[in-house]
Amino acid sequence: MKRFRLPHRSAARGFRPHAPRGLRVRLVVAFLLAAAFGALLTAGLTFHRARAAILDRAEETAVADLRTQLDSLAPDLTLPPTAEDLRGLTRQLDQAGGARAWHASASYRGGEPVSASSGTPPVPDELRRAVQDSGRAVHQRTEHDGRPWLALGMPVAYTDDSGDTDTDADADAAKDAGAGTDADTSADADTSTDADTSTDAGPLSGLTVYAAFPLDDDRADIDALVTAAEAGAVPALALALVPALFAARSVLRPVRRLRHGAERIAAGELDTRLDASGRDELADLTRSFNTMAETLERDAAELRRLEAGARRFAADVAHELRTPLAAMAAVTEVLDEDAASGVLPADTEDAVRLISEEVRALARTVEDLMEVSRFDAKAAPVHREDVDLRTLVTKTLQLRGWAQDERVRADLPEPAPGRVDPRRIDVVLGNLVANALHHGRPPVTVAVRVRGDRVRVTVADRGPGIPDEALPYVFDRFYKADAARPRSGGSGLGLAIAQENAALNDGSLTAANLPGGGAVFTLTLPSAASSPGTT
Repeated sequence: MKRFRLPHRSAARGFRPHAPRGLRVRLVVAFLLAAAFGALLTAGLTFHRARAAILDRAEETAVADLRTQLDSLAPDLTLPPTAEDLRGLTRQLDQAGGARAWHASASYRGGEPVSASSGTPPVPDELRRAVQDSGRAVHQRTEHDGRPWLALGMPVAYTDDSGDTDTDADADAAKDAGAGTDADTSADADTSTDADTSTDAGPLSGLTVYAAFPLDDDRADIDALVTAAEAGAVPALALALVPALFAARSVLRPVRRLRHGAERIAAGELDTRLDASGRDELADLTRSFNTMAETLERDAAELRRLEAGARRFAADVAHELRTPLAAMAAVTEVLDEDAASGVLPADTEDAVRLISEEVRALARTVEDLMEVSRFDAKAAPVHREDVDLRTLVTKTLQLRGWAQDERVRADLPEPAPGRVDPRRIDVVLGNLVANALHHGRPPVTVAVRVRGDRVRVTVADRGPGIPDEALPYVFDRFYKADAARPRSGGSGLGLAIAQENAALNDGSLTAANLPGGGAVFTLTLPSAASSPGTT
């Protein structure tokens, strides 16, 4: 069993570098896309959670600060408050906002909010309705002048330490008033209310305080998160490229080995085997490849054995038949002379002529089998000479008695020098003309033309032509099935031998049908100027 190392890629038979390289690119791209998708998914989830945490912290801190300021300032407010009282409360809240720089406004019993600053953004209607409907602290994220803002709405309730409820709006009760508030988180542009109520809060006083401040710092933190995620994506993909290349290499290496093994088997090295290691699918594929190669090698060996036996059998039979056929031919020649002299009865003459024809046909078949066996054994000798194909055609027709036959015409207008084996080309031409006379209809035309560095010899008849289904098989050995022509009495080897002889002279032989009817065989040979070894 043959084992081999993977050769250098430039030495591999039929190597196409772009095929595995394209697969490598696809594998790397797929790996990078998977890594990028995972990184983006992780970054997205992380960004969403971090953003929510930043905004939640801002909302909770703002609600707690506003509640602290209201706990300190609301008890000093006279109820019911005037517009100036509300303006003074919001001024104090604005001053207490400090670094948060919120803009406060206040309303009493659903009135229009009053603010101390002209730059205070309007209170969203959704926020006012939510505060009035729920009676709890509400916050909402909005957009104002292209900037994100957080708006808060917080109702003020009376404190009730004794458990009694006092709804009178007098100054003494107002001094005992406090801010009972709580905070909740929400999504952008959503209004959220407090889910809890203060255990020490009494009835609502009718005073509602609103505050709004920009989320520029929080948006800067969020933008920093996005920038960090984008900056980390490129190094992550660059780092993912290393395992991607490693994974592609681990996949492509056995694929390359399988391809080289297939190319070696296609080149005839059926003893090629690959080392299979591992338990993955590629290792299973390699083992299947080795099993296939073993089967092919075994079947090919069996076919070669059977083919060699068949060739040896045909050669042996032909060789054994030559001696008795030579004796039979000598006897039939004597009988032919007696039949020609008229000394034999009429019935005996007919029998002698029939036997003579069959003996000659059998002798030709044996000679054809011997020739075929020489072709198969690569032992057919070739003796090339510089000849004019016109002369060769003329001699072929004269030797077979076709030169004076009106059924055969020669079209030889120009010199056609070639370097060929005259004996083998004579066999080709003789078989083609005989085939045309036997299966087609006269006249049979033999034409010679020079086309560049090639010489073309065509043999055409005027018969019904070759059936389309028979064209691919006319040069096969022993092929005689033809419903469009009379039944052939030959061996079915003439055209096969003609094609073999054409190939031995570096030529080709093809068959086709003429548009106007009839078959045409074209013998193409190299001219003398293009043949190797000529001057």
